[in-house]
Amino acid sequence: MGFTQQEIGIIRSQSVQMERGGAVTPEVLQYIYDKKLFHLFVADDLEGNMTPLPEAIRIFQECSRIDGNFGWIVTIGAGGGYFVPFMTEAIGRKVYARSEAVIAGSGATTGTARRALGGYVVNGRWKYCSGSTHATTFTANAVLEQEGRAISSESPQLVTLIMNPDQVRIDHDWNSFGLKATASHSMVVTNAFVPDEMTFSFSEYRSHQDELLYKYPFLAFAQTSFAGVAMGLADHFLEASEALLRERGNERGLEQLYKKQEDFARQKDAFYSVLDKSWEELGRKGSLPPEMEQRISSECIAAAKASLDCGLSLFPMLGLSACMEDTEVNRTWRDLQTACQHALLRG
Repeated sequence: MGFTQQEIGIIRSQSVQMERGGAVTPEVLQYIYDKKLFHLFVADDLEGNMTPLPEAIRIFQECSRIDGNFGWIVTIGAGGGYFVPFMTEAIGRKVYARSEAVIAGSGATTGTARRALGGYVVNGRWKYCSGSTHATTFTANAVLEQEGRAISSESPQLVTLIMNPDQVRIDHDWNSFGLKATASHSMVVTNAFVPDEMTFSFSEYRSHQDELLYKYPFLAFAQTSFAGVAMGLADHFLEASEALLRERGNERGLEQLYKKQEDFARQKDAFYSVLDKSWEELGRKGSLPPEMEQRISSECIAAAKASLDCGLSLFPMLGLSACMEDTEVNRTWRDLQTACQHALLRG
């Protein structure tokens, strides 16, 4: 899918408002719902918008080029669709089958679950739950406890939980200097009962096993998604930097920027070449060999490094005006630094 110049203008016109308010605006959220951007990885029979991975990563890149917060929210929200095959069809319909449905959560194991009749009693606190203020479902990992202790301290058993918003308290603690509107706050759960049917395991397929996307390795899926965001943010930073350098008449700076754009274009081409090949190979063989997974990971990290380098190398040339937080180039630079701190992009 593409974005018209009018759509880009409408979203960017709300960038400052979103950053100051700490959340995407209702208008931007409605646009995401209408375009089914949260459902790019949800099976069509669940009112989804199933999209081949290479196409979706290009969408994430473009969303992030338009606005960093918009791109991050779309990417994280869409990523929750990867959980579809681990849920029963009934639970999947409950979780996904409406236009505003979106998951927020955490992969960290910073909670506990104690066995109870028909389910688990859950407690915990999970950080960095992007999209927390508009999520309709929350997921989290917890360590299985018995009498207040993990069942096995050496290899603890984990359970992945599906929770409703009324079971979760949002602690508004996201105070990063970038991606301010992603609402990546902590979620807190206290003595919530989660029935067995609202749990799942990544080792047990329960539905939609034939969808190709769900056969793509999760780590590679996540890394390619975040790499798409980083590249889109770098694209926007380069655009904003070029405009500022032109305004200042900095010919030397423009020469360096054009060289950086050429180098960055080659890195993006290398990334998408591997991504496209991996998708084709998955379609032919039904799985990816370890060496291809390693190539994908390496290209994702290289793409993120190249994206970050765009900001680190060019920002010192932009002058004091680029240090003003209300400027486009400053906001995009901060968003780029923040996104590239994600552990999956640092190698």
